[in-house]
Amino acid sequence: MSQHPTDPAPYDALLLLSFGGPEGPDDVVPFLENVTRGRGIPRERLEEVGEHYYLFDGVSPINEQNRRLLDAIRADLAEHGVDLPVHWGNRNWPPYVTDTLREMTNAGHRRVLTLVTSAYSSYSGCRQYREDLAAARATLVAEGLRPPRTDKLRVYYDHPGFLDTMTDGVIAALAELPAEVRDNAHLAFCTHSIPVNAADTSGPPTGHGAGGAYVAQHLEAARHIADAVAAATGTRHPWELVYQSRSGPPHIPWLEPDICDHLRTLRDKDTPAVVMVPVGFVSDHMEVRYDLDTEAMAVAAEIGLPAVRSATVGTDPRFVAAVRDLVLERAATARDEHPVRCALGESGPWHDVCPVGCCPGRTPRPAAAGADGT
Repeated sequence: MSQHPTDPAPYDALLLLSFGGPEGPDDVVPFLENVTRGRGIPRERLEEVGEHYYLFDGVSPINEQNRRLLDAIRADLAEHGVDLPVHWGNRNWPPYVTDTLREMTNAGHRRVLTLVTSAYSSYSGCRQYREDLAAARATLVAEGLRPPRTDKLRVYYDHPGFLDTMTDGVIAALAELPAEVRDNAHLAFCTHSIPVNAADTSGPPTGHGAGGAYVAQHLEAARHIADAVAAATGTRHPWELVYQSRSGPPHIPWLEPDICDHLRTLRDKDTPAVVMVPVGFVSDHMEVRYDLDTEAMAVAAEIGLPAVRSATVGTDPRFVAAVRDLVLERAATARDEHPVRCALGESGPWHDVCPVGCCPGRTPRPAAAGADGT
């Protein structure tokens, strides 16, 4: 155990790093241009994709959800005597991470911990955020500034504060189903589909192949939640890991099955009901609100399959407390102490520092906060 349970030293700030999203109709296409820059996608296609956002008045919920998470983390740290300023930056929309890191540099911060809003290992969910940090640091150095060292918290898909909150969400969702279909309801654990090659190379090189760390971590989380639901309710539900939000060209293999196809398969098997569990997402952002709450629910209604969706962790106090736990754990480790590293499941807590070759991208780029980083 740490001898300094509320001391964040050597860290002097926490950075919440996220994806970003449009906050009005005029933002949608510029936001999508940021997301797809360098891929040669025509504006017409971006406008087509933008229709999903226009269903919600051009506003992605992710920025407001991050503001709430930011407030919740600040309040939790203060309540528990952890003196650590918390800042927020995005990859694709203001506040951009470069601007936030510039503000942190000018405020005198010298060593920063980063929390990304992805609980799993993958290029887009981990390595690309590390690349964002490296690019931001390079920009500041070119401006004549001395940016702080930036470290990253370990992935937290197996932290009790994440898994216990997800489990209670599933139990609450099951209670929404009619009693006559509840006990035999299927649990569809949903996460973002990614290219098969990106999945196979996710995590450290020693674990590459057959879905890599991305699939293995999701399966471990889903298995734990399903077992915890069975222990709490006395009923074991069948379950499967499924995918959503595919966005790549059709000739490139992506992880399957898609949630909408899965729902039709369940109906063909006379499954009485389904709970969609957004295990791959921290908050109810657009991929949850549209791909599950709108599109998948419409399919379920069309085929007559009773369906509900369980909650994401959002700002649940247990998840917010998990952030504090991860911060203090990493701080104690940096001080050469030996803190308790909370993790459920069989794999144990993930590494603090991403090794060389972890979650590589198609084009090699500098990345911070890793063994091969700046």
